[in-house]
Amino acid sequence: MPAPRDLPIYELESAVVASLRAQGRLIVQAPTGSGKSTQIPQMLWRHGLLGEKGEVVVLQPRRLAARMLAKRVAEEAGTRLGEGVGYQIRLESRVSERTRIRFVTEGILLRQMSFDATLRGVSAIVFDEFHERHLYGDISLARAVQIQQSTRPDLRIVVMSATLDAGALRTYLAPCEVLVSQGRSFPVRIEYLPKAVNFEHEPVWEVAARECERVAAQTGGDLLVFMPGAYEISRTVQAIEGGRGLRGFVVFPLHGELSPEQQDRAVERYDARKIIVATNVAETSLTIDGVTAVIDGGLARVARFDPHRGINTLLVEKISAASADQRAGRAGRTAPGVCVRLWTEREHGLRMPQELPEVKRLDLAEVVLTLKASGIEDVFAFPWLEKPDPAGLARAEALLADLGALAGERKTITDIGRKMLRFPVHPRYARMFLAAEERGCVRPVALMAALTQGRSFLIRNVDKRTEEAREELLGEETESDFFLLMRAWRYAEQASYGLEACRRLGIHAQGARQVGPLFEQFLGIAEQEGLDVAEKRIDGAAVRKCVLAGFSDQLARRLDGGTLRCELVHGRRGVLARESAIQRAPLLVAAEISEIGRGDGEVSTLLSLATAVEEGWLKEIFPDDFRETRSVVYDAQSKRVVTRRERRFRDLVLEAKASSDEAPLDAAAALLTKEVLAGRIKLEAWDDTVDQWVVRVNRLAEWFPELEVNPITDADRATLVEQICYGELGGRALADKPVMPVLRDWLTAEQLAVLDDYVPERLVMGNGRKARLTYAKEGPPVMSARIQELYGIEGRFAIGHGRVTVKFEILAPNHRPIQITDDLTNFWREQYPKIKAELSRRYPRHEWR
Repeated sequence: MPAPRDLPIYELESAVVASLRAQGRLIVQAPTGSGKSTQIPQMLWRHGLLGEKGEVVVLQPRRLAARMLAKRVAEEAGTRLGEGVGYQIRLESRVSERTRIRFVTEGILLRQMSFDATLRGVSAIVFDEFHERHLYGDISLARAVQIQQSTRPDLRIVVMSATLDAGALRTYLAPCEVLVSQGRSFPVRIEYLPKAVNFEHEPVWEVAARECERVAAQTGGDLLVFMPGAYEISRTVQAIEGGRGLRGFVVFPLHGELSPEQQDRAVERYDARKIIVATNVAETSLTIDGVTAVIDGGLARVARFDPHRGINTLLVEKISAASADQRAGRAGRTAPGVCVRLWTEREHGLRMPQELPEVKRLDLAEVVLTLKASGIEDVFAFPWLEKPDPAGLARAEALLADLGALAGERKTITDIGRKMLRFPVHPRYARMFLAAEERGCVRPVALMAALTQGRSFLIRNVDKRTEEAREELLGEETESDFFLLMRAWRYAEQASYGLEACRRLGIHAQGARQVGPLFEQFLGIAEQEGLDVAEKRIDGAAVRKCVLAGFSDQLARRLDGGTLRCELVHGRRGVLARESAIQRAPLLVAAEISEIGRGDGEVSTLLSLATAVEEGWLKEIFPDDFRETRSVVYDAQSKRVVTRRERRFRDLVLEAKASSDEAPLDAAAALLTKEVLAGRIKLEAWDDTVDQWVVRVNRLAEWFPELEVNPITDADRATLVEQICYGELGGRALADKPVMPVLRDWLTAEQLAVLDDYVPERLVMGNGRKARLTYAKEGPPVMSARIQELYGIEGRFAIGHGRVTVKFEILAPNHRPIQITDDLTNFWREQYPKIKAELSRRYPRHEWR
């Protein structure tokens, strides 16, 4: 191990100190192994940048790295761990009043910011491994910048990374200097498998053990093997220890679930050659000396939002090409090395170049709640380093409001929301833990939280024999699919996850095995917050109430007893899964909602992992969201206005009853008017003649303002329809109801008396004929007549005592217009001779003068 002062990062020491004193912000780009994680915090301490009693907080993406880095820095600084140098991670803390360098995980600092916006006692914040772009790292940086710009201009900020595109970050932090250390590394030879391996048929740990044996014979240093999780690591360790060619090696697992002593043993130096099997915690942050060969399984547990369950999950996925490069670099720290990738070179070309930032792939509910607690009311205007999808922010706020954590139009944090912040888990589970604390059922709730983290281990669509075995060993279930899963997991645990025992009940053994550590983790969180986690007799109703508290936004009501169709809150519909045990429950919450494409291009919404709930619980847990209403509505089926009584939870109608009680006449008239204007009820008496009457009134008002006639606007038309509807309760009674009596009342008696005189319906011509006038919203009145009806009529015509000229629309014998004019004398003299010959040929049987 090189002495600290020999590490490459020391070439930047004077520049780091000068830059922070000048600007207070700095970006350091240095490769893994350069010493940045351990030495830069010590530089700040040594050069007096922390003041007399201030501390530097170093953010690490992973708990294991935070603890192990703190241990190494404490040794280098000559102080006991927890004194001058300490760490603070979830469920564990080694700090004191004398701590000057504190390594923490990202959520710890953000929570501190939510309770103390001035960060008293913190002189500097170092964001390590920032290229991983964890959500809490992004948010903590944005909050740190806000705090520095407002109340703490003396706060110093350092952002560090091994492989970071510093351009966008430099712009975000401007003014800010970027310092680059080239580090020291040796070449690493990359090897791929000659042909692809299906890990479903040949487990990844067997392939890794085989490659370890081959590479160990060709190299002289230690080996580092990357696996996605604790289970795969333990199987890999077993496979390696069972291999003949590796008996001279010592083999150690390295992951976050091990005790500190076990973690320390993995990174110590030994006389014998060593093989470390680790999660991606060894990809960055930690430098493990002596490694000259890397065996990369190419997999990692990746946090991602699962829309089916409405939570963030950790599922095993293929790593990106950038992560693969990080892992390969671990083999070239002290000598030339080799990295064997357990996939083909062709497959490598299909991998994602780099992982999406967490802000683009995680549910934002937990971080939005933390921001709200910090006094950030408008999360949309928050200075995000990379803005999330607005729909994701809106979804997070809506969920928190449904959980009771936010309230009001401004979505401000409630007392329940502040209590939920005690638990470093997704807000759904925080809400469930609060309910469990109140009802004395913390342990089963912790197990349910663990059961929802991964894919269901209870295989669906099993054969009849397996169904019978399940019923015999697990019993019948009618209250919650969770209860059946819990009994299935207990069975698998007691059978030590044996393949034969699990196969008998259709249990995926590996999936069931992964529940145990998660269960312990949730129990630890609950215990840390002072909750009673002792084994107790389970009250099924109390546990189901906790599920309702956490998944109230997925409440569903069965539409009928004959099908599995359901209506959900927020205007959604779905179908309860056929394999659900909750087939008879009228009201339920679904912990999992899947949208499945059908062959016809439509989407089916499937509700699973269901729990039966009772209506009274809604009022008990969410009293402000439960209401009973009485309203007057138009029932399209009976075509009548009825009184409707409803019980609602948010926007979901739990029960509705319509009665033919006499509705208030004004409310009934308003509803009937809406139906008439929408065209769903027809007033037969309101015909073209009535429409013409309305237009005549409006033109009378326009052409003769001295009469002081009020024109009939669209709004007035609605008022007139409402007057016609007044006194009726059904559409049928309106069909034949006269309308003119109401319309005539629009005019005074004097105005009504002159209407036909000033704007007549018909015009009497010189030959004694009466012709109908058509009035439009604009332009003069128009009289349409066939040409033969106009013989002998000349001159101009006007109405309104000569004030308004009339236009003639002259029609051919087939009633099609051939000319429009306001001067018949001119028409007979100028136009008629030109068209007469053609018209007489086409219509020889008509009179032509």
